[in-house]
Amino acid sequence: MTMSERKMSLGAFFQKYTMVIALVVVVVFFAIATGGGSLKPGSINNLISQNGYVFVLAAGMLCCILTGGNIDLSVGSVVCFTASIGCVMMDKGANMWLAVVAMLAIGLAIGIFQGFWIAKIHVPAFIATLSGMYAFRGLSNVVLQGYRVDINNEDFLFLFGGGRDCYIPDFIRQWTGSEGKPNLTCLIIGIAAIVIYVLMTVRQIHIQKKLNLHQSILGQVVTTAAISAVILFVTWQMASFRGLPTVLIWIALVLGIYQYITTKTAMGRHLYAVGGNEKATALSGVKTRNVYWFAYASIGLMAGLAGILTAARAKGIDPTYGEGYEMDAIASCFIGGASAYGGIGKVSGMIIGAVLMGVINQGMNMVKGLVLLAAVIFDVVSKRQKR
Repeated sequence: MTMSERKMSLGAFFQKYTMVIALVVVVVFFAIATGGGSLKPGSINNLISQNGYVFVLAAGMLCCILTGGNIDLSVGSVVCFTASIGCVMMDKGANMWLAVVAMLAIGLAIGIFQGFWIAKIHVPAFIATLSGMYAFRGLSNVVLQGYRVDINNEDFLFLFGGGRDCYIPDFIRQWTGSEGKPNLTCLIIGIAAIVIYVLMTVRQIHIQKKLNLHQSILGQVVTTAAISAVILFVTWQMASFRGLPTVLIWIALVLGIYQYITTKTAMGRHLYAVGGNEKATALSGVKTRNVYWFAYASIGLMAGLAGILTAARAKGIDPTYGEGYEMDAIASCFIGGASAYGGIGKVSGMIIGAVLMGVINQGMNMVKGLVLLAAVIFDVVSKRQKR
């Protein structure tokens, strides 16, 4: 390999794994600054529980960004509004599941409503969702009458919360009658996740060989080994603490669904196509209006779920909840490699961005702004160089 080829290969490596390297640097920095405290079991559990809404909203936001760099500025207010409706319903004695369905349905309805203006009337997404940001924040105040409403439903708090007792019980130790640490159920779930991930990577390499696709097998093996090691470390830390937070189940479910949608479905391909070239996509027979509608209905539904998780985590809601949530979701997508021009972005990258945002949320906001700015500048500069 010549010197120029080595430089190109090194440059391609850093371009592909820039945010992974940034995540490692930030984690190491905070680990040193806190004397290892940020890597302790309690800190990792808090990172997941406190930032569950980031993963959920970022998954929906990715669909909007893929359509051409569009965003939804209203999600923070919609989170507060849907949570307000659910909390007031439960406070007045409504069934927990009725409140949950209402929060999800209201979030979905808001997403469809805003998608109508964007897809049908062609109102710019920025303006349509900015209006929603103010409107639904005001409606949240009306529903709550300016006061906080608490939740006392223990089942709701356990299923969706991130508090002290919101963890999956250690069924294996209960079944065997043994006591102590680590949480065996948590460990087995973590090991099963690693096995599934490794099998998926092996299948992917096999398909690449079959189709004669030139991909670095060594790079994929190293990446798989590194990610498996991280999963094992996090699993062990959680198992040494209280086990698997219930909120992680919802996060994993959402991420799995969106990974499937963006990689295995026609709608997923249409999202990328619209972001890449909307006119060409329309000429090929795709109803681009439906793609926009899907993207904003999707983020509305995720705002409803984030409202459920936020209310359960805080054991209630007040009119200020959800402020800044939209910025965390948008930043997670851009930091994770989504293009500001649309058509580029992956769920896996968004996860890295969301984890990085969660780590920074536990540290300092100044770093958050600088990392977001650096990610967007990197995207814009690389696009200009390609042109």
